[in-house]
Amino acid sequence: MFGIPGKPPVTLTEAAQNQILRLMARGGSKGLRIGVKKGGCAGMEYTMEYVDEIAPHDEVVETNGARVMIAPMAQMFLFGTEIDYANGLIESGFRFNNPNVTEACGCGESIKFAGT
Repeated sequence: MFGIPGKPPVTLTEAAQNQILRLMARGGSKGLRIGVKKGGCAGMEYTMEYVDEIAPHDEVVETNGARVMIAPMAQMFLFGTEIDYANGLIESGFRFNNPNVTEACGCGESIKFAGT
């Protein structure tokens, strides 16, 4: 993993931890895998999926029982990201406060990183 020894590659807010714990309990999964893929008007999109097995090259981040796995291809793009969860009247969902993003589309669904 790209990182600083002793510092987690991503951090989870309390709201994100609580939502991940709810999703893990509901789905009986070991956590959520976070990744990035090509797509959207800015070039890249975040992905999230339930995980039943932890892949050998996943970076595992666990905070108070809430577990996320970072897919190998996404590790360099997500370093330093704070993952939050917002619950609103119109929309609810995870928010990625990512210092590596250089551009985002107007709808907030796709992002661009330096050099991509």
